[in-house]
Amino acid sequence: MDKISDAKDRLIEGTRQLLWDRGYLGTSPTAILRRSGVGQGSMYHHFGGKPDLVLAAERRSAELMQAQIREIFTGEGTGLQRIVAYLLLERDVLRGCSVGRLAGDPEIIADEALREPVRDTFGVLNHHLTEAITEAQAAGELDARLRPEQTAAALAALVQGGYALARAEQSVNPFERAVHGALDLLGVPGRRQ
Repeated sequence: MDKISDAKDRLIEGTRQLLWDRGYLGTSPTAILRRSGVGQGSMYHHFGGKPDLVLAAERRSAELMQAQIREIFTGEGTGLQRIVAYLLLERDVLRGCSVGRLAGDPEIIADEALREPVRDTFGVLNHHLTEAITEAQAAGELDARLRPEQTAAALAALVQGGYALARAEQSVNPFERAVHGALDLLGVPGRRQ
C-alpha cells in the first residue's frame, strides 16, 4: 500500500512543480512521468487523466499556501506584526507564487474546477489580512480610515504583482521595493531600505 500512495504522491508533487515552473500546457504527461519517476500505468491508475492530476496538484499547492497563511496570521504578535511577517516572509521571488502563477494560466482560468483552488486560496489570504488589519486598527497600529477589505486586497495584489515585476527583471529588487513601499504606506517604522 505504501508503494501505491508513494507513486500517487510523487505524481502529485511532480505535477505541482511542473505547473509552478511551466504552467498547464508545459505540464505534459511525459514531463509528469519523467519528473515523478513513475510509470504511465501508475498515472492512469490513480488519475483519470491530466486534468484530474492537475487538480490534485493545484489542491496540494493551495493547501500548502493556506497552511502557511494560517500559521502566520494565527501566530504570535499584534495584527500589524502579523501583516509585516506576511509581507517580509522569505520567498522564492523569482520562481513566483505556486498558486498565483496559476491565475495567469488561460487553461486553468477557463475551467471552474481548476480555478477553484486558486480562488479559495486568495479568499483565505484576504480573510486573514482583513482580520489582521481590523485588529491593528482597533489597537491603534494602523490608520482607522483604512478600509480593511480594500487594504487586504491591495496587499495581496502588491505581493503577486511584485512577483511579476521581479520575474520581468530577473531580480528580487522590484519585489523588495514593492514590499517596503507597502510598509511605508502602512506607516511601519524602521523598515527603510
